[in-house]
Amino acid sequence: MTLQQLRYLIAIAEYGSINAAAHNLYASQSNLSTAIKDLESEFGIAIFRRSNRGVTLTNEGTELLAYARQVIEQADMLHARYAQSTEHHARLAVSTQHYAFSVQAFIDTAETCDTAEYEFILRETATAAILEDVKTFRSDIGIVFTDSFNSRVMWKAFDDAGLMFYPLFEASAHVFVGAHHPLANKEIIEPEDLEEYPRYSFEQGNNNSFYFAEEPFGHLPHKRNIHVSDRGTLSNLLANFNGFTITTGVLSSEMYTGIVSIPLHANETMRVGYVMHKDRRPSQLLDRYISNLKLIVQRDPSVTYLAG
Repeated sequence: MTLQQLRYLIAIAEYGSINAAAHNLYASQSNLSTAIKDLESEFGIAIFRRSNRGVTLTNEGTELLAYARQVIEQADMLHARYAQSTEHHARLAVSTQHYAFSVQAFIDTAETCDTAEYEFILRETATAAILEDVKTFRSDIGIVFTDSFNSRVMWKAFDDAGLMFYPLFEASAHVFVGAHHPLANKEIIEPEDLEEYPRYSFEQGNNNSFYFAEEPFGHLPHKRNIHVSDRGTLSNLLANFNGFTITTGVLSSEMYTGIVSIPLHANETMRVGYVMHKDRRPSQLLDRYISNLKLIVQRDPSVTYLAG
């Protein structure tokens, strides 16, 4: 076993295929394939399942990946501490629901990373994908929300995946509409006010469970529904079409112009936080990202800060 073999293992798990990993590492596919075969032979396990769509980790491969990440992180720290050069390869992978504050913390962390080599990965994705990413160590951390409707299912999903949930803040439900919207001048919106307007929500892919929705009250039936996959599309819809979405009330930077946030008259509180694998020991870079998350949340007067 070599550190290079472990780096190849991590990259293949990250990119989902040997071809993509080789392309991003500027290495040959044969070198990566040989490295995995040698590891499988040395440990007597199958690390990946191979298919026409790429590769996925086996249970043994998932466990090995967890150890590999820890070994590489420790090796990088050792190199940074004792090598003549302080340069080392830094890595941070974040999977998140569609929240601007998680993106801003990511940017703040990247801007202050002064290592010569680094790899930053940000995925705004579906809830089930976030949990799977963190479970399989594809991502270091995931950002999700819970409320009274989904908490039982979400906590079971956390337990099943070996994850710990750390709350960051609580916020009451708000309605986002365009400044031109007929409801834009209301001080508070009643649920029945929304019945005739299209509801925007983020699609959840194959795991389209009501419990994994990113919006509170997503389980309630609605006559007109539009599903999107990114915040840019949502912002354009809000600014140019008479629909709405329900979320925390925290406007992202691209939403300040032409979009308003109005409290929803409903007894529901969103609790937003981050999940990490129970066996994950945070790197210095991950600790910095978490600190930046907390700083951003603490500065926002529209939410109740929870993290210690």
